[in-house]
Amino acid sequence: MPLDRSKEIVITGVGLVTPIGIGKEAFWSSLANQQSGVDYRRRITSKNCFRIAAEVKDFEPKQYIRPRKSLKVMCREIQLGSAAARIAMEDAGLGIGDYEPDRLGVVLGGDLFYCDPWDLEDVYRNCNASTHFEYDLYGERAMSDIYPLWMLKHLPNMSSCHISISYDARGPSNTIVSEEVSSLNAIIESAHIIRRGGADVIMTGGTSCRIGITTMAFRGEIDLSRRFEEPASASRPFESSRDGMVIGEGSAVYVIESREHAEARGANIYARILGYGQNFHRQVKIATRNSIISALRSASVEPHDIGHVNANGRSTVSDDCFEASAINQTLGAVPVTAPKSFFGYLGAGSGAVELAASVLSFTHNEVPLTLNYEKPDPDCPVNVIHKEPLKPKVPTAIVLNQTPLGQAAALVIGSP
Repeated sequence: MPLDRSKEIVITGVGLVTPIGIGKEAFWSSLANQQSGVDYRRRITSKNCFRIAAEVKDFEPKQYIRPRKSLKVMCREIQLGSAAARIAMEDAGLGIGDYEPDRLGVVLGGDLFYCDPWDLEDVYRNCNASTHFEYDLYGERAMSDIYPLWMLKHLPNMSSCHISISYDARGPSNTIVSEEVSSLNAIIESAHIIRRGGADVIMTGGTSCRIGITTMAFRGEIDLSRRFEEPASASRPFESSRDGMVIGEGSAVYVIESREHAEARGANIYARILGYGQNFHRQVKIATRNSIISALRSASVEPHDIGHVNANGRSTVSDDCFEASAINQTLGAVPVTAPKSFFGYLGAGSGAVELAASVLSFTHNEVPLTLNYEKPDPDCPVNVIHKEPLKPKVPTAIVLNQTPLGQAAALVIGSP
């Protein structure tokens, strides 16, 4: 079906499970009080770059997961995403019976969900005949030592599946796996679905946990900060002394719907989705620039119509330079905030969690500052919000995400 571009898409529910708070109130309180979620890891004390991280604290999945037996087949990422979805639906005032199941969809951004090594410990041990792994024994012994539903714990699409089952959501269901742009791409796809008439309401966002042992071992530490003395100051987007990113975990899920549908049920509206852009180019700066230009065109706004930029701000030397250059070329001196300064890099959950800083800024009439921004980097020519939050003059924002491989997404949102 063709897109109905006249149909306005709005955000009516916000669900957050993050290193700086669970739920919108705790999340905003940390932003407003400049409280970082980065600290020493609780279970890893080695002196490598995995020593610091942004962990979700005081999270009890049994409070949110229904039915609870589903926890047996949920890895950490799925638990975080399912909890965020429940918080979002409650925030939106939607429960079973308040919607047509065939018109409720779920579209999430996800990562590769790596298993914990102890899940396969018995398999490894039973295939070790003496001092080395015996591959010939694997087929004979592995299946008897693996939990029959083990694979379901680690499939990226299972976050959407569990949420769909929990809410009897029979509408469009999808999972987008594209690293750091996964969440924004999922939200953009959800807006397209509603504008095509494929659903009335969609739960959308992203979830990821980049601090599992297997994940860290596979992805390595080359881009990570070595600033161990003060963990809270390690993530420093666009700042001259930045030396790498901090890994973390988290999820954000939003309830989005058409304005007509939201107003008909008397829903509270947090923000409007005005436009979006997506691009790929082998040069990250060009991909970012093109996504911004496409988003402005899609939203029918000019650069001076943007109140603030919610930047990707990975805190690596090269990535921040590329993004800053693209922002400067397309948007000039528009104020920039970088939420990763509070909670680091959350993989596929990054864009969705970062988006909350801008969505909630409309409610509080305040754009959070960027933590740890002390000395400007001349190679990052952007107007970073620091020292104190911004009182916005224009109630719009553009949210950016990119990957080092050249994928980029931009989302323009406005106040209700």
